[in-house]
Amino acid sequence: MELSRITWRKATYSSSNGGACIEVGTAPQSIAVRDSKDPDGAILAFSPHDWQRFTGQMKGRPAPL
Repeated sequence: MELSRITWRKATYSSSNGGACIEVGTAPQSIAVRDSKDPDGAILAFSPHDWQRFTGQMKGRPAPL
């Protein structure tokens, strides 16, 4: 994954006081997630399909197959 091409964003509900947040960014073939307090740390990468399944499960919706 080409990290220099990712534009990171935080949720609009995230406060600016350094709270526990994640940032999400998109690359040509993947969606990436990282800890906003540790931008140089580990990054999780998902395919677009897997990201849809993951977020659907977090929202309590059945995942598409």
